[in-house]
Amino acid sequence: MNQGQRNQPAVTLKDLADELGLHLSTVSRVLHSRDDVARRAASSATAQKVRELAQLRGYSPDPQATSLRTRRTRAIGVIVPRLSDIVLATMYEGVEETAAANNYSTFVMNSHDDQDEQRRKAGIMLARRVDGLILGDVHADSDLVHELSSRGVPFVLMNRRHPQYPSSTCDDVVGGELVADHLWAQGHRRVAVIAGETYASTALDRTGGFRKRWEALGGTLPDESVVWSHFDTEGGREAAEQIMLAPGPVPTAIFAVNDFAAIGAMGALRAAGLTVGKDIAVVGFNDTSLAAQLPIPLSSVRSPMMEIGRRAVGLLLNVLDHHPAESQLLEPQLMVRESSDFGVEGS
Repeated sequence: MNQGQRNQPAVTLKDLADELGLHLSTVSRVLHSRDDVARRAASSATAQKVRELAQLRGYSPDPQATSLRTRRTRAIGVIVPRLSDIVLATMYEGVEETAAANNYSTFVMNSHDDQDEQRRKAGIMLARRVDGLILGDVHADSDLVHELSSRGVPFVLMNRRHPQYPSSTCDDVVGGELVADHLWAQGHRRVAVIAGETYASTALDRTGGFRKRWEALGGTLPDESVVWSHFDTEGGREAAEQIMLAPGPVPTAIFAVNDFAAIGAMGALRAAGLTVGKDIAVVGFNDTSLAAQLPIPLSSVRSPMMEIGRRAVGLLLNVLDHHPAESQLLEPQLMVRESSDFGVEGS
């Protein structure tokens, strides 16, 4: 591109409308509206001509003009516990991808799963006049979501759910059920659960789904066999050590509601002289990229992490456009690997 080309004025909607002999509003509906009815107001042939000419002439929306017209900044704020967590990082990739496809920018902040930090980070984002928020760190007892709702702040939830607000999550209850079915079919009868944090719907739903299905199958899961822990390798290691020290026979299988907790548990079990995949089964959750690459590949419930992020953006755009925003429960899939792919005699 030469200097003269760089100095040419930007192509406008009016330029496109004049060249095509169309009304300005028709061109605007084709290129800008998210409303399906509005898009259909122009015939498919006309819409195709508009899009082709816009691409040929290098048309791009003026962000400042768009903001003035819609009173939007076309920015979305995302709050997650830790972007260093591969699960949240993958979800954020889906957020960023879908936001960009809809001409939105995103920025993300970490709350470290602290409710005071959640409130502070939300305040920072709102001060920057984001159009809406995606919260990936909501606590079951959160006051922040109620405050945001009462103020009319557009937001949706991702990763974790809250019954009163639209969310994009894995169907964690079903994920727990899949693990119960698998371990029961393999002949396990003495099991334990590394349950995660009590404030997270992911922990509550995965543990609850497992327990309900396990008991429906005829099994028992005493309270002392459910150990609440942090969502990391250290938490998993400590929980597994607690399980090993509990009175009574050692369980033949452990379900950890997070892959990293499962990895920590595997280390503790090895230190106790047990071989995962032979002496004891371990199943995790999320099916992160590490799971299949471990020395003893980890069985894990696959959560559609990228799609969860994509759907969260779709939900928020619906909220912004005053359209229905129904919570999304995405289907999990159990990936069985060496850590649990063996049968035992009824224990």
